Formats: sequence, C-alpha cells, structure tokens
Amino acid sequence: MNILILGYGKMGKIISEIAESRGHSIAAKINIDNRDELSALDPAKIDVAIEFSQPEAAIENIKWAIERGIPVVSGTTGWLSKKPEINRLTLEKNGAFFYASNFSIGVNVFFKVNEMLAKLMNETSGYQVSLEEIHHTEKKDAPSGTAITLAQGIIKNYQQLKEWHLTGEGKDSEHSLPITAKRIDPAPGTHIIRYSSPIDEIEITHTAHSRQGFALGAVLVSEWIPGKKGVLSMDDFLSF
Repeated sequence: MNILILGYGKMGKIISEIAESRGHSIAAKINIDNRDELSALDPAKIDVAIEFSQPEAAIENIKWAIERGIPVVSGTTGWLSKKPEINRLTLEKNGAFFYASNFSIGVNVFFKVNEMLAKLMNETSGYQVSLEEIHHTEKKDAPSGTAITLAQGIIKNYQQLKEWHLTGEGKDSEHSLPITAKRIDPAPGTHIIRYSSPIDEIEITHTAHSRQGFALGAVLVSEWIPGKKGVLSMDDFLSF
C-alpha cells in the first residue's frame, strides 16, 4: 500500500517505520511546516492516510483526504467536538473515516473489561468510582481521548453517573465521574479505574510500555480499511 502520513511527530515516525517494515510505501510525511506539499500529491496514488497530528490541524487534514476520496485512519485527540462535521462529510463523499482514541489492541480489551466491571458494580452499593490517567508532558489535551472513552463506558453502564469532570474544575457531585489527569515524563500512558469503599477497593489498570502498540494498531487498521465505506471504529475492526 501507499500510505500518506499526516502528522510526522513521534507517533508518525513510529507508524512510518512499522508500515515500511510491513512492506508498505510512504507517499509523503506531512507536518505543519510542509503542508503545502499536499498540493503536489496525486490522490489516486494514495491508498490510505494515517492522521496523527495536533488538534488544531486534524480537521483540515482529514477534510483534505476525505474530499479527495482517500480513506482516513485518525488517532488525534482534542478535536472531537467537530467530529460530527467529519462524519457528515464522510457520508456525503461516500468515503471512509476510521477514528479511535486508542489503536492498541490491549487498550481495546481494557475498554471491554471496563464496561463489564461497570455493569457488575452497578448492581452493588457503597462504592465511589474514579479514573486517573497519566501521560507524558508533551500531551496537550486533558483528559486523554482514552480516558474519555473509558469514562463513557462507565457512565453508560453505571446508572449513578451522568457525566464526567476533571478534578479541580469544581463540578464534583455524586452523579459525575472524577477524572484526574497527570503529565509526567517519561510516561507513554497509564489509565487506572478505582471503585473504592470503606471496606475495600477494586482497581483495574492499563499501562503502555511504549507507543509501539498504538502505532501497530493504526497500521493494521490501515491495511484493513481499503474498500470499506462510512464512519468506522475499533468495534468494526475487532471481532469482540
């Protein structure tokens, strides 16, 4: 496949390395400082665009590709208030747009475990649930996209909760899930969910040891997406 890399930061570089190691070609590596090079590319020669840029650049990157019939695999977080606009454009253009807050297979297993635990805890009483996420200091958005996905999974299955909030924002209530976001180097990513009571505590944790799992997942999805249509997610890609 011929892959366009939109966002050539740390993740973009690892994705490029993994893609090339799997026999794929890189059509171009686009960053904010060379975005004008997009005009010289032939969209017909690009099989898929992998988009891991910054929140302020993501929506224009994705639009550029969708409008030219290029399937997009995106993992950029911090811009999701505008995702409905991209969803509409994808359907209008009969294109393919795949978004995931996290492409790691292990994290997506963790998402399912999180939902199952929330369902079980919904049948109990006396526990307070909280979520903590830890990332490197270069990560600008907080909470992380993965933390938001985890929070949504808890809220969907734990009737006491109606929303989530970042700790320290003054929104604390029994119906709101508190999320603590920490930025520490080096820290590729840790997410901890706790159910605490005066008697005991139940905790599940996912810790990433590197970015390799995220990058490999994005490449695997890129190999899968050609020929697909619509707005897609990890639920479409995975069989569980």
